[in-house]
Amino acid sequence: MGLCLLPPGSPSQRVQFILRTKEDEQHVPHRLFSELAEICVKEGQDAEWKETARWLKFEEDAEDGGERWSKPYVGTLSLHSLSELRSCISNGTVLFMKKIPTGAEASNVLVGELDFLHQPIMAFVRLSPAVLLSGMTEVPIPTRFLFVLLGPEGKGHQYHEIGRSMATIMTDEVFRDVAYKAKNGADLVAGVDEFLDQVTVLPPGEWDPSIRIEPPKNVPSQEKRKMPGALDDSASHSTLEKHGGPELQRTGRLFGGLTLDVKRKAPWFWSDFRDGLSLQCLASFLFLYCACMSPVITFGGLLGEATNGHISAMESLLGASMAGVVYSLFAGQPLTILGSTGPVLVFEKILYKFCKEYTLSYLSLRACIGLWTAFLCIVLVATDASCLVCYVTRFTEEAFASLICIIFIYEALEKLSHLRDTYPVHTHSKLCRYLHGEFQGPACGRDGPYTPDVFFWCCILFFATFALSSFLKKFKTSRYFPTRVRSTVSDFAVFLTIVIMVLLDFVVGIPSPKLHVPHAFKPTRDDRGWFINPIGPNPWWTVLAALVPALLCTILIFMDQQISAVIVNRKEHKLKKGCGYHLDLFMVAVMLGVCSVMGLPWFVAATVLSITHVNSLKVESDCSAPGEQPKFLGIREQRVTGLLIFALMGCSVFFTSVLKFIPMPVLYGVFLYMGVSSLRGIQFFDRLKLFWMPAKHQPDFIYLRHVPLRKVHFFTAIQLICLVLLWTIKVSRAAIIFPLMVLALVFVRKAMDLCFSKRELSFLDDLMPERKKKLDDGRNEAGEEEEESQKAMEAAAAASSVQLSVGQTSDLEIPKQSGDRTDPSEIIILDEMSQTPVWKALTLKTETL
Repeated sequence: MGLCLLPPGSPSQRVQFILRTKEDEQHVPHRLFSELAEICVKEGQDAEWKETARWLKFEEDAEDGGERWSKPYVGTLSLHSLSELRSCISNGTVLFMKKIPTGAEASNVLVGELDFLHQPIMAFVRLSPAVLLSGMTEVPIPTRFLFVLLGPEGKGHQYHEIGRSMATIMTDEVFRDVAYKAKNGADLVAGVDEFLDQVTVLPPGEWDPSIRIEPPKNVPSQEKRKMPGALDDSASHSTLEKHGGPELQRTGRLFGGLTLDVKRKAPWFWSDFRDGLSLQCLASFLFLYCACMSPVITFGGLLGEATNGHISAMESLLGASMAGVVYSLFAGQPLTILGSTGPVLVFEKILYKFCKEYTLSYLSLRACIGLWTAFLCIVLVATDASCLVCYVTRFTEEAFASLICIIFIYEALEKLSHLRDTYPVHTHSKLCRYLHGEFQGPACGRDGPYTPDVFFWCCILFFATFALSSFLKKFKTSRYFPTRVRSTVSDFAVFLTIVIMVLLDFVVGIPSPKLHVPHAFKPTRDDRGWFINPIGPNPWWTVLAALVPALLCTILIFMDQQISAVIVNRKEHKLKKGCGYHLDLFMVAVMLGVCSVMGLPWFVAATVLSITHVNSLKVESDCSAPGEQPKFLGIREQRVTGLLIFALMGCSVFFTSVLKFIPMPVLYGVFLYMGVSSLRGIQFFDRLKLFWMPAKHQPDFIYLRHVPLRKVHFFTAIQLICLVLLWTIKVSRAAIIFPLMVLALVFVRKAMDLCFSKRELSFLDDLMPERKKKLDDGRNEAGEEEEESQKAMEAAAAASSVQLSVGQTSDLEIPKQSGDRTDPSEIIILDEMSQTPVWKALTLKTETL
């Protein structure tokens, strides 16, 4: 049990008890629209009620200068006005009226001063059910609560502040629920006391009360105020939890994990198609189709150069389409996008060179290796080897994802720079002239006439695509246009950018390089078909020898697939339909075997494309209250976008007349955008910035509160060294062993348990799974530490109470509330504080010592 100076009847405990009471249809809490109206008297006219402020979540004031509402802001209240409000509810009239015709929900606060009153009068009324009072609110919604405070002249400002306090506290999630379920005035007072317990006081000399505080982007959950024993974010880290969910538990049965994945995903299968029927999915499909086409064709072209045309762009398009469609239909996590990888290209180059030297059939030997790899992957599925993914923590995820994102950015810039070789920059100022029947001049191109600077135009298209995509994606948070327009523009940001850039390139007319798509559905070489004999002209022993390189390919496929899957399945994405690591690997293995016997490239999960796909399907809450920021709700989990992307990719040979207008620099700009946008949210880069940031300017990250800065720097430095080593291997001739080096990161992370405590790693990373005995020992150790800290807190509390009793006289007198005082504006805070349970508990403790 934690230290508690409050008696059993504390406001928090009483509020939690009230909130746990059984609800009936008349006491179900609703969201309230609160309105503050004050009496306005003009010369020669009768007094009338004038609306001065309103609340749905944040405060909006009626501007005096114009007939409009102010920008929503966080309402700041004085502690004095809250104490006055508490006094009003304690001493005023509280009514819970019933049997009023059915209506809807609102809260009206009416305050003012009248010359014929000598004493203030107050009433708090809850109507059950709510009733529509015509003319009471600006919107036709029924009133549930009425708070009326009227008093003599001269106290208008105090009454106004009390009204603001009442309207503001009604927007509080906890007090609103208390108001719905309260049985008497004491319950309301308990709600006010609980609200006061949660209030944070700003020092008067350190801020300007006239400044309107902007609504926050994120508001913490109030569940810990409602439920006893609820943990906050920092307390939750004290529990040692195993990294990974139930889908990563070993079953001990053959294909047990695969069976559970199928059972877990089968109930969601049809909803995966219904959930894809949205405008956001259409935008994601159009964006990802353009983003996936270029790397597939480029990879096919590189393969064609490396294999002398045995596998080229046409085979790459067909393989990507087949594997992508099947994977999107039946995989455990259809949000993952399949693509080609660099290590696979290196492997293909080495294999082709080997076959050429020893006069072996490249496609036949490759088919044997592919079939062995598919078989080994299925063996891994049968033995639940995907459970080893639980050892891949955030440390390994971020190093791998950061590397792939940096490679995307680097290759986008590299491809742009290579255009300079094809389209050199003109450095001569003289024009190419046609003299004596021929073109003359240093600025003449190959064909004679002056050629414009194509490279400069490519640079403009490249950076304009990146800048416009970034701008339109952020348009959702713009101040202009209605919410639906802004959301639509944000969802279609990249597609709109591509369309604009294509039209701009067409109008300008500079001959920039365009996307080249195969126009005929047939193998690139005439001496090969769509089916490859695994033995062919090769000796029989090559079938057995192919097992050796297949082992390396299996590690490559397993690591690429599963690390990308872990990144997609992060708990931060709030996925509701679960994942299926075993089912994902099984589908990759099946399609790998099919592509091998058809002589098509191998495809596996592509990290950056998958992250981009997930980011394009983020779902946020609607902002129903002015000033309220949208909340991230999760990802739109469905199979439609992936299915359409790869189905249309297979049909691209029929759209060459349209696709040939897309400039390649525009697609390179999209690659740059995907690489940069995928870096956002990676904690490693946030920690990297801390090296050059003074402590007073560092953001308030949760791990900086609980982990020493030197330990944070040490953790980041290790991750940075690993990233540099991975980059060095990736760009060298040893790139084929890249998956083994990624695997080595798991062992590096395991060794870090010797340098960091479990608590530090729980904030900086995920805790790696251990044997049951070690995990139990860790829990016991954490329990002992908590017990010791509990004793220390009790000792400190006892010391502080003794110090209080010594510092004060034994006859500590607490000012009592005057019984004849009726004006809430004459309240003394100390009088009201003496009535609160906190002060009573402290007084009782000092008297007993």
